Amino acid sequence: MSIATAETGIMGGIAAKFRTCPATGLKVDLAAQNLIKANAVAAVVFLLIGGIFGLLVALTRWPAVHLLPSDWFYLVLTAHGLDVLLLWIIFFEMAVLYFASSILLNCRLAAPKVAWAAFGLMLFGGLMTNVAVLQGDSSVMFTSYVPMKAAPHFYLGLILFAVGALLGTIVFFGTLVIAKEEQTYEGSVPLVTFGAIVAAIIAVFTLASGAIILVPTFLWSVGYISHIDSVMYKVIWWGMGHSSQQINMAAQVSIWYAIAAITVGAKPLSEKVSRTAFFLYILFLQLASAHHLLVEPGLSAEWRIFNTSYALYLAVLGSMIHGMTIPGAIEAAQRRNGYMNGVFEWLRKAPWGNPAFSGMFLSLTLFGFLGGISGVVLGTEQINLMLHNTIYVPGHFHATVVCGTTLAFMAMTYLVLPLIFQREVIWPKLAKIQPYLFGLGAAGISLFMMGAGTLGVSRRHWDITFSDASITFDYPATAFLMMGLNGIFAIVASVGGALYILITVGTVLFGKKVDGSNIVAALGPMPQKQVSSAIKEYGSAGTWNLPGTYILISVFFVSFVLYYFVNWKYLSEIWPLG
Repeated sequence: MSIATAETGIMGGIAAKFRTCPATGLKVDLAAQNLIKANAVAAVVFLLIGGIFGLLVALTRWPAVHLLPSDWFYLVLTAHGLDVLLLWIIFFEMAVLYFASSILLNCRLAAPKVAWAAFGLMLFGGLMTNVAVLQGDSSVMFTSYVPMKAAPHFYLGLILFAVGALLGTIVFFGTLVIAKEEQTYEGSVPLVTFGAIVAAIIAVFTLASGAIILVPTFLWSVGYISHIDSVMYKVIWWGMGHSSQQINMAAQVSIWYAIAAITVGAKPLSEKVSRTAFFLYILFLQLASAHHLLVEPGLSAEWRIFNTSYALYLAVLGSMIHGMTIPGAIEAAQRRNGYMNGVFEWLRKAPWGNPAFSGMFLSLTLFGFLGGISGVVLGTEQINLMLHNTIYVPGHFHATVVCGTTLAFMAMTYLVLPLIFQREVIWPKLAKIQPYLFGLGAAGISLFMMGAGTLGVSRRHWDITFSDASITFDYPATAFLMMGLNGIFAIVASVGGALYILITVGTVLFGKKVDGSNIVAALGPMPQKQVSSAIKEYGSAGTWNLPGTYILISVFFVSFVLYYFVNWKYLSEIWPLG
């Protein structure tokens, strides 16, 4: 992709320079492009660090290997959660916000200097917290529950990171205002941008929750506050800890829509319905954090029931809508592209060799079947009591954040590299198998953790054999098998993750320069007209003749109902009546 035009826009005396993308026809603000690059690179670096820590955790939980001693296990577990649940994901989401605002709306980025300051704060804060953990006095795990106390710079680093992310979000909103005032787009914002707006709104709530609890906790760590109430801490902290994953939800769904549009020309079945589903996220999705608190004695039954029934179901409704409209949009587009034979020709002849498409569809499928169903189970108050604080919970996390968000971000990377970094992906054959390898590993991790958790395996215990305990406890033999399989699939996922990082870094450093002559080949290949129209035009698919999608959705609902009631059966066996 070469610079075809250079235009200027003045903001505060600073000229905004643009290039024209030969694939999409969009004006690309070079300041936004550089910020997307910086945030994406930082994200990949922290994914590498967090992934290494994650492999060490899995190998320690594998009873036959049991790699690390207890003190190192908790240190590494803390670093793993920090790097993959916060740093990798939110850095990438900052890149998504700048892409969805400045690039998709054809306008200059608001306040690039503020955006760079935001990036600097995020990077400095992330590194500071990592240093605090590695120094050995802050092994408080991702949740950092009081009265466990970390080093002061552990909390300070998180505060700086949150402030930086909040500044980046403000720049995103400022860019939307500029686009509106300068009329760089017609009508409503594109659906992908709308989803990014939802993610940014949730981010404000999330980061505010983090500041509200982390600032006094920092003051407590240095001795200026004598006491932090533990229940109050958990309620507010989960407003950040779980809601940060709701930013992921909105961002990954936006990416699903974007990749489906670019790779097969898909349009949502109904723009209004999809936007309404996003809006439900703003109203209800953050309340799902309540499922982490259902055994807390200080919270009322009314609060628990409301958050785990009415509010939760409305949030789930939004996800179910997206779960139907995205495969439905793909089917409608594929049938429009000529794949009309039978019920599933559209799916068989989808571009599975394109890692952007395959990663997106795997993310959608694994998130729905593993993350979505397990999330509703954990969000049900009675069943939660059976699974709370077992290793089922991180199994659910891996189904949502790894199978869902991380795989979606990996898929998007294969479009970002040619469109933003202007490089052709190296090792295309390895790139084709990378999403399958990583998806297989992540799915195995999730399934076997949830299986072991159903058998009662503790969430955070260093040694499930209790070899050093004066009073021993034996889990069923199947639990040990599942934790061993979890370790094997963690290795598979690590290979897939390492392959992604090697391809990404290698492409940035050594990939062939992309310009107007080879941009189509670099993207898949896909018809250039399709890529351009997918970005510039939007609307509804205009059809509900989707037999394949209806069958897939029916399979999902049957699986959902069966698994849901199987867990009620387990609960009835634990609490027999009579």
